Parts: sequence; structure tokens; C-alpha cells
Amino acid sequence: MILITFLAGLALLIFGADVLVRGAARLSLSLGIAPLVVGLTVVAFGTSAPELAVSVKGALDGQTDIALGNVVGSNILNVLFVLGVSALLAPLVVDRQLIRQEVPILIGLSALVAWMSADANVSVLDGVVLCSIIVAYTGLLYWQGKRAPASEVSDDLLPAATGATSRLPVQIALIVLGLAMLVLGSQWLVDAATTFAKMLGVSELIIGLTIVSFGTSLPEVATSIIAALRGEREIAVGNVLGSCIFNLMAVLGISAVVSGSGLQVPAALMAFDIPVMVAVAVACLPVLATGHLIARWEGALFLAYYVAYVAYLVLYTQDHDALEEYTLVMSTVVIPLTALTLAVVSWREIKRWRREHA
Repeated sequence: MILITFLAGLALLIFGADVLVRGAARLSLSLGIAPLVVGLTVVAFGTSAPELAVSVKGALDGQTDIALGNVVGSNILNVLFVLGVSALLAPLVVDRQLIRQEVPILIGLSALVAWMSADANVSVLDGVVLCSIIVAYTGLLYWQGKRAPASEVSDDLLPAATGATSRLPVQIALIVLGLAMLVLGSQWLVDAATTFAKMLGVSELIIGLTIVSFGTSLPEVATSIIAALRGEREIAVGNVLGSCIFNLMAVLGISAVVSGSGLQVPAALMAFDIPVMVAVAVACLPVLATGHLIARWEGALFLAYYVAYVAYLVLYTQDHDALEEYTLVMSTVVIPLTALTLAVVSWREIKRWRREHA
């Protein structure tokens, strides 16, 4: 029965997000917004709606470990897994705006959240600050989107308009229906995940970092993979970065506000997972800057790191004897070699760019 509840909640989250994106995308495209901005806002925010529903539900029920673990775990998964798989299927083109604007914003927000978490509490005031930033950021993107020529507007990724679905009442009805399914699905998913945690003796934090974060990130996985396969590669990357930014500002911010007393940050999250989230955000900069293309080998590298991250969580949960050796190898060999490789690739790209623009 618990498994059925979990799967039903997950199905509602995915289907609800799809319905929400359909309604919101029609409404947004009628305003003439450029496709990259659609990927960063409507598609990204819509596919992040499950994270919002689950984290807010967790915060209201006092399950802050799930609320926080879901946000941090989803951001790590979005970059390492979603971008990794998408790049493996088809090398991803990276728009200049993402390198100049969105990646620095993501890095700055990740560092800000890490700073806010330093006192072991993301307070209500912290939540208000994060919510204020998302309003300003959305306004900036809307302004940038309106400046783009109407000819740039493309909806290849989004459902084709018909006489029925192009009407305003239908668009609003789809949005309301999608939100209703997300709320119900999040309740079932969180309740089932909590029961799983108690039955297996696994902490709610680990459940939030893995099962819940993966489940709520499935819309991002599906959207980015479909976008990559259809050739809408800018939207694939924009969806991932936009979702990460939305998670940090809106999902974490609203969850902290509605909690009433802020979100208590577990020591394990501060010691490991939040630093990993910041490192993953920083890793986007050299990867996305190399020739404006995320190559297949870079996608494979990201995917391998996500597997390594999950392996660490499994070993940590079981208090396995190999945990210490695993951590030592990752911190002294694998991570430094990867950082060196990315640095060399970035330096070669900078030199190439200088030669071309000399």
C-alpha cells in the first residue's frame, strides 16, 4: 500500500507538472517571449513545481529534512544527472547569456544559501530575501525576453496550439488543474517517503536527498532529454539552470517563510551536501564556457560524479567500513584530477578565443 501511494503521488507530480507547463507555456508564448527565456522561466519553473509542492508540504508538516534535502538533492541531480544524460544523448549548445548571467547567478545563490545555512537555520527572514530575489530575477528575464524580436519566439518544445488550448480560460484551467495535482501528489509522496524512512531505518534527510529529489526532478529529466533529442538544446540547458535557480530562491524561500520558524539545517547537510551543491554550481562555469558546447565526455563526467555522490550517500547511510577509504580517494585523487582537467580545458578555450579575437 505504501509503494502504491508513493508511485501514485509520483505519477500525479509528473502529470501535474506536464499539465501546468502546457497551460503556462501557452499563456507565456502569447506574450511573445524568446525561447531561451521560456526555458529559464515557464518551463523551468513549471518543472520545478513538484519540488515546490513537496518542500512546502514538508515545511508545513515540520519535516524540514525532506524540505531541505529535496532542494539540495534536486540541484545536484539537475546539473550532474540531467545535464549529463542530455549531453550524452546530444552535445548541448550553450547560449552566451547562460554563461554571462545564469551561471554566475546560480553560483552566487548557492554560496548565499550556504552562508544562510551556517547558523544551522534558514530563517523566515532568509526566506523573504530569497523570495524577493526571485521576483526581481523574473522581472529581469521578462524585460530581456520582451526585447527579443518576435521572430525569435519558438514553441517547438511545447505542445502545439489548437483552437481549444489557445483560449485563455482553458490555459487558466490547465494551470489550476496542474497545481491541484501537484499539491495532492506531493502529500502522497512525502507521506510515503516518510514511512519508507521509518521502515528502513534511513533518515528523512537521505530520503529527501535521493528518492524524493529524483522523483520530483523527473519533469526536468524528461523535459531536458526531449529538448536535447528534438534539437532544442538551449531550452534543455536553460531548463536545468532555471530550475536550480528557482529551487534556491522560490522553493527554499517559500518553504522557509511558511514554516513559521525557519528550516533547521542538519549538520550532515552543512558538512557535505551543501558544499557539494556549491561545487557543482561552480563546475558549470568551465564546462559551459568551453566552446559554448557541453560535449559528450563532459556529460559522462557529470553523470559519473552523480553516481559517485549517490554511492557516498549509500555508504554513509550504512556506516560502511569502506566510507573512509572512499572519501579519501575521492578527495585526494578523483576531484583534484577533474579540477585540473577542467582548468586545462578552460585555459585552452581562453587561448583559442583570444587568438580568434586578436
